[in-house]
Amino acid sequence: MRALAAAFCLLALPAAAGEFRVVGENAAVLYDAPSRQATPLFVVTRNYPLELVVELEAWAKVRDHTGAITWVEKRLLTDKRMVLVTATSAEAHQRPEDSAPVAFVAAQNVALELLEPAQEGAHSEWLHVRHADGADGFLRAAACWGG
Repeated sequence: MRALAAAFCLLALPAAAGEFRVVGENAAVLYDAPSRQATPLFVVTRNYPLELVVELEAWAKVRDHTGAITWVEKRLLTDKRMVLVTATSAEAHQRPEDSAPVAFVAAQNVALELLEPAQEGAHSEWLHVRHADGADGFLRAAACWGG
């Protein structure tokens, strides 16, 4: 039994801090344990970002934007980077400056493609994002989750 527990620990690899994936299918069920026989807790849709906590061979333990920890089948996740708007609404600017013209406004819970994460230096609080309609701009990192 001890050997089985040790083998399981070797298969359970912690993810790097801040490592994110997104749901790549139309929907994914989030469970309370790494099994389809476990209790389903939530269903999330395509492009929903999830932070990796632990990876098993077929399952990933993930954290969502509310802090909830659940399990999802790893095959349903992709490496595409998305962020979820957590502010009531968020203005994306044409340049990473508050004074720059607004490129678009995104509502709460809208998923945006992350084109470029926050950079070191003067623009460290800005993310370069793209809306599903194709518009891109710079959004304050504090207005979203997943970047």
